[in-house]
Amino acid sequence: MLVGIVGKANVGKSTFFKAATLAEALIANYPFATIKPNRAFAFIKIDCVDKELGVQCNPRYGYCVNNKRFVPIEVLDVAGLVPGAHEGKGMGNQFLDDLRQADVFIHVVDMAGTTSQRGEPVEPGSYDPAFDIRFLEIELDMWILGIIHRGWDRFARVVQQEKAKLSTAMAKQLSGLNVTEAIVQEAMTKFGLDPEKPATWTDQNLLDIAKHIRKRTKPMLIVANKMDLPTAQANLEKCNKEFPDYLIIPCSGDSELALKEAAKAGLIKYLPGEPSFEMSEKLNENQKKALLFIKQNVLDKYGSTGVQKALDIAVLDLLKYIAIFPGGVGKLGDSQGRILPDCFLLKPGSTALDFAAHIHTDLAKNFVAAIDVKSKRKIAKDTPLKNRDVIEIMTSK
Repeated sequence: MLVGIVGKANVGKSTFFKAATLAEALIANYPFATIKPNRAFAFIKIDCVDKELGVQCNPRYGYCVNNKRFVPIEVLDVAGLVPGAHEGKGMGNQFLDDLRQADVFIHVVDMAGTTSQRGEPVEPGSYDPAFDIRFLEIELDMWILGIIHRGWDRFARVVQQEKAKLSTAMAKQLSGLNVTEAIVQEAMTKFGLDPEKPATWTDQNLLDIAKHIRKRTKPMLIVANKMDLPTAQANLEKCNKEFPDYLIIPCSGDSELALKEAAKAGLIKYLPGEPSFEMSEKLNENQKKALLFIKQNVLDKYGSTGVQKALDIAVLDLLKYIAIFPGGVGKLGDSQGRILPDCFLLKPGSTALDFAAHIHTDLAKNFVAAIDVKSKRKIAKDTPLKNRDVIEIMTSK
């Protein structure tokens, strides 16, 4: 599973990326500071099961603080897009192709209106960020439409002549976008398209399908960045009214990065996603002033910097992934004594057998049954798992 960070040039994507991952990324106040995509690990935050089970966990990957488990996910920061990206403007074709592999998008928008359509600095509040939300939808739709259009006439004729199953053929053609037969069938039903006569479908029909595919395969939330600037609040209220179908998260990537770096230096105690932090006595007056600004203008107003919240919502709410812990009724540790060392993120609807296969193919091959460690009940291989289940896999070997 891969989270793609997208948006116009120079809106703070790389700052958001670095704040989420603490990975090195070029941060600069000019368009196209990022050319090659940055890729690194961030974390989603869930309630750990250790407290329920009366133990203290020792994660192999990620970490756990105050019963909050931080589970690693992979994040991709792609260079900024400009209007006309699907036509190749601003290296758009390359950047859009980089996004093909992402499962969900976090669209970073400069909600303070400090960057122009092309990502150039302008007077704060002089640019309408609603345009950026609309333009990215259009670019993604037109990009997918372009993929559908490639060889469409011949494809449609062949399918029609050979009486092939259209949903199967289209899903195969669009497999690079994770399009399934079910998604194609949904689109045909929704728009009343005749699967036996694809050669009669219009450009508008194909655009409708492209939009449906984008919504189904690339869910997206909006990160309203630069909320620490005074011009951002009015724009946020306007965008919330204009785009009721989107969840818009108030955010300050700069603030999250500052807090994480201060915590790393031992100047504060801070847990990502929390509404406050503790200051140490090491801080000088300027540092205190900067941190108090973040507290008053970001944390007190919005409850967090928004970075951790955006990651959590993207994975747990939009993709609806579930966190599953391997464990045993009689033993929660591994061979090295680590308690509940692993936590895996699985797609919604995953079964006990899916979980076994996720850990190792041999476990699935020799699967006999599984045990829900919390209830101590045996469950079958086709039992759907629930978020924060602790599961023991029983095998024949």
